[in-house]
Amino acid sequence: MEIDWKNLGFGYMKTDFNIRCNFSNNSWGELEVHDNEHISLHIAATALHYGQESFEGLKAFKGKDGKVRIFRMHDNALRMLDSSEGTLMAKVPVEIFEEAVLKAVRLNERFVPPYESGASLYIRPVLFGSGPQVGVKPATEYMFIVFVTPVGPYFKGGFQTTPFVIMREYDRSAPLGMGKYKVGGNYAASLVAGKRAAELGYSNIFYLDAKEKRYIDECGAANFFGIKNNTYITPKSASILPSITNKSLMVLAEEIGLNVEVRQVPVEELSTFEEAGACGTAAVISPIERIDDYDNKITYQFSKDGQPGPISSKLYHKLQAIQYGDEPDTHNWITVV
Repeated sequence: MEIDWKNLGFGYMKTDFNIRCNFSNNSWGELEVHDNEHISLHIAATALHYGQESFEGLKAFKGKDGKVRIFRMHDNALRMLDSSEGTLMAKVPVEIFEEAVLKAVRLNERFVPPYESGASLYIRPVLFGSGPQVGVKPATEYMFIVFVTPVGPYFKGGFQTTPFVIMREYDRSAPLGMGKYKVGGNYAASLVAGKRAAELGYSNIFYLDAKEKRYIDECGAANFFGIKNNTYITPKSASILPSITNKSLMVLAEEIGLNVEVRQVPVEELSTFEEAGACGTAAVISPIERIDDYDNKITYQFSKDGQPGPISSKLYHKLQAIQYGDEPDTHNWITVV
């Protein structure tokens, strides 16, 4: 199969193998290698009825030296453990998670895009309740799967600015709810709002906190950051998914001489930011051109020429350089396959 590496979209492509592991009788079984894309699932599985499900997203990159590097795999394993706490699912031990990811990448290494393409291999671990229940209670059986697929940039234009919109009629997650866990229901809850934003010409909805509608939460399914006065500022909220990309950018921001603040960010403060961006595994950084407050007819402008700001650009290229092996990994973030 010939793959046009430079024109890959962000979507699913069949690869050779996926890795599976089943939990039953209170223990995890052995890792299994499958070449079938489909699974057999009980009609009363808790994943289908009660949303017992979580997933992760991480990437592998091929460097100039031909080595394949996986970025912050251990952190993804820990975050999936946290999601299991919130959904009462069996916890995938870190060593099983990491072994499954490594096995999936090794067996599908021919699908890791070449260095010069700027593309990567997206890795999707998913855990769900496979055992049957009709009453609302956790399953006793679970399935853990890791599959991979080569992807291009999340946004077609790659690293460029896009507009977002604030619409107070939509909430992504309530305080003390499921917002801090990487579960499918959070993404299903954003589909209607995301479709509405796209219809209006925006890349996504910019969410405020559900309780008071006063503070910034997230942009679509990504964390938000703003830059002003040589400071990297990102919201603090119990409803926000702890982004591994955002954690990485905070470390790099300090390295290049910025202060870092994690705190509540009032919506009016948007008018004071010199740069703003959304960040996550898929896009790394999606610089924000402007945020339109749909309800109050206010526009917060961050880029007048459509170009990403200098600090966002520096952080983006620095993180990408570490992921591809062009800069040394001084934080033990990289696993070489």
